[in-house]
Amino acid sequence: MSWLHALILGLVQGLTEFFPVSSSAHLKIFKTFFNLNSSEETVLFDLFCHLGTFLALVYYFRKDIYNLLTHQRRRLIPLAAALLPLVPFYVLLKPVREALSNPHCLGYCMIGTVGLLYLAGRRKPQQKTAWTVKDSLWIGTLQAVALIPGVSRSAATITGGLWRGLSMHEAVRFSFLLSLPAVAGGTFLELFKARSHLFSEITQLPHCIIGFAAAAASGTVVIRHAIPFLQKGRLKPFTWYCLIVGILLIVYL
Repeated sequence: MSWLHALILGLVQGLTEFFPVSSSAHLKIFKTFFNLNSSEETVLFDLFCHLGTFLALVYYFRKDIYNLLTHQRRRLIPLAAALLPLVPFYVLLKPVREALSNPHCLGYCMIGTVGLLYLAGRRKPQQKTAWTVKDSLWIGTLQAVALIPGVSRSAATITGGLWRGLSMHEAVRFSFLLSLPAVAGGTFLELFKARSHLFSEITQLPHCIIGFAAAAASGTVVIRHAIPFLQKGRLKPFTWYCLIVGILLIVYL
């Protein structure tokens, strides 16, 4: 991997993380086009890229996070409940994840995202703003489905929120607030799993820093426009985008 590859991949992460198009799928797509072999697809690099957009998300929601931790602690319970389905699904979907991790399957998985976005578009948003534990478990179950590579986590959780009667504004807000503990937990888990060979990848640290900086910078700019855009209910462009990209990937790969 060259420094230019690292820069482009970091920008791809920042540009796609806050839209319902699966940033992980886009990283895989670009790695495939760059002919980066498995030894160059390091766990450490991907984690640094996701850490960059994670920090952009924390900065954007800093006031919400402060309110949740100080004045609205009861609302942390539904957020915690939404994480529960991840545990059994992480184990149950492991064979499926491994089978679909091949780049040749990415197009089909992105078509799955199209299905989620279509369902979201079929549901007329309500005005519900309070999250219940039941709502969270339903949304969390759909989030667990996004463990499958190429299926967008935000598309799944926004769809779940809309089908539970949340307003579009609140469904998007809940989706991205939920991603904070989900991404943090996933990052810790991946680091733990890869602990035995992380030090062997330390030579790629400069590339990791470039990817992190590019993802954080582009993510900070994009999120300011992406979330308000989604909260207006504009999901159709991403439905068509995922459909076209999915078909092209199926044909190309």
